[in-house]
Amino acid sequence: MVATIRAPLFVPANRSERFEKAAASGTDAVILDLEDAVAVDAKDAARAALTTGFTDLAVIVRINAHGTPWHDADMAAIADLRPAGVILPKAEDAGIVAAVAATLPCPVIALIESARGLAQARAIAATPGVARLAFGSVDFCADLACAHLRDVLLPARSELVLASRLAGIAAPIDGVTVQLDDLSVSHDDAAHARALGMTGKLCIHPRQIAEVKRAFAPSDAEIDWARRVLASGDGAVSVDGAMVDEPVRIRARAILAEAG
Repeated sequence: MVATIRAPLFVPANRSERFEKAAASGTDAVILDLEDAVAVDAKDAARAALTTGFTDLAVIVRINAHGTPWHDADMAAIADLRPAGVILPKAEDAGIVAAVAATLPCPVIALIESARGLAQARAIAATPGVARLAFGSVDFCADLACAHLRDVLLPARSELVLASRLAGIAAPIDGVTVQLDDLSVSHDDAAHARALGMTGKLCIHPRQIAEVKRAFAPSDAEIDWARRVLASGDGAVSVDGAMVDEPVRIRARAILAEAG
């Protein structure tokens, strides 16, 4: 289930009145956030509010990072809750990720959000219990003091895609788009992530979900092209003036599989 999520939506775990609304937003997973969205004095209340009973969708919990004062209590709460997955922030050390994953009743989504995390991404992706990587792009930029721009972050996103492929796990989930007043930015960011080989994007507002899903879905033109490619027979032939052989047909099959 965690491997196929496209547009998961963050909700502060201490705002239980928002849980059902989040589930009805069109998202394919709800992320109950115990970390950045919850103030220090609300951590206990947020943990006590954790539940999966408000929806049939996948419920994922972002816990606080290993080494923080709240991590152990979060882990204990997860053992009772048994969500669909856990997002582990500040993933930087494969040994720590392995130790966390070994005690959880669900898969781990390792959130890469620092230079050290990116340097260890291949080892983390190959860690037992890790089902997927996600990109904490805003924190990553803060760590490197770099701009949050597509061309600047291209090497990092590409490395997460490569690390996931080498480990044989699902392609990574891209980080958030913080601009909320222009939904075309969410769409374009998601389309860029898809072009790089990512297969999902974290959402921070319900209005972003439809745009993200649209970006990750094959277009009508792509589906038409894929059908014509697969109807072209075997061997090397020309379709739309371009050579088509087996690697191109593999891509066409993938597009039709995405389209359902």
